Amino acid sequence: MSAGSSQAVGEARGGIPAETRAAGRLQALGRAELTLLVRNKSALYTSLFLPIVMAFAMRQGVGSMNLAGTGLSVGTVLLPGTLGCVLVFAVYSNVTAAYVARREELVLKRLRTGELRDLEILTGTALPSVLIGLAQCVLLAALGALVLDTDLPTTPHLLIAGVLLGMVTVVGLAAATSAFARSAESAQLIVMPFIMLSLAGSGVMVPLDIFPERVAAFLEFLPLSPAMELIRGGWTGGGDLKETVGQLITGLAWAGLALFAVQRWFRWEPRR
Repeated sequence: MSAGSSQAVGEARGGIPAETRAAGRLQALGRAELTLLVRNKSALYTSLFLPIVMAFAMRQGVGSMNLAGTGLSVGTVLLPGTLGCVLVFAVYSNVTAAYVARREELVLKRLRTGELRDLEILTGTALPSVLIGLAQCVLLAALGALVLDTDLPTTPHLLIAGVLLGMVTVVGLAAATSAFARSAESAQLIVMPFIMLSLAGSGVMVPLDIFPERVAAFLEFLPLSPAMELIRGGWTGGGDLKETVGQLITGLAWAGLALFAVQRWFRWEPRR
């Protein structure tokens, strides 16, 4: 039987192509998660306002940095750092809490008994936070450039690559991290080591160019560092081709490790 005939038979039996059904299931789950996110005031504050609050908190510290010789300005430090805050707070923290909460409420277990595949469940649960995070990145990049009197990104492909790579990495790490939290409340503590490490060492609050060369060479291999370097390269133009390719390879390696960790350790049933 030809591929076209197989598809026709599938459509005749189910009435709707499998791809359409999958998209519909994902949309329905994402819409349900968005409703829960809107009702959760703490999660909504973390998504919408905390990155902006962090940006204002960082501004004075960035202004006092010695940026001479780095090729950076207050804007090219602060704007990428704000997008980094979106990744760690609006996406990583919220998605981790969502996975834990749905697991402990037996939602994940019930969803697995239906038509949804595991990947669809994981993607649909993270979808609202990811979309909100992407929208914030666009707005912050545009409005932040006006507020800080900084040019728009000169190499937007690096910025886009960094944001997308960062999203995949933090969602994968959120799913892996959720396995170690026993409750939605404990999830708020479980995420802190990665958040603090990223803020201090991945170039979110302090660009790697400020650190001594040997320290910076080590920090470049932290999970979020490649994404942050690409994001900052969106404004600065990035390094040479070899450096950019190295950042992409390192970032993809972390994304792959995060996805492997999800397959290996993600828990679908409550921890007792």
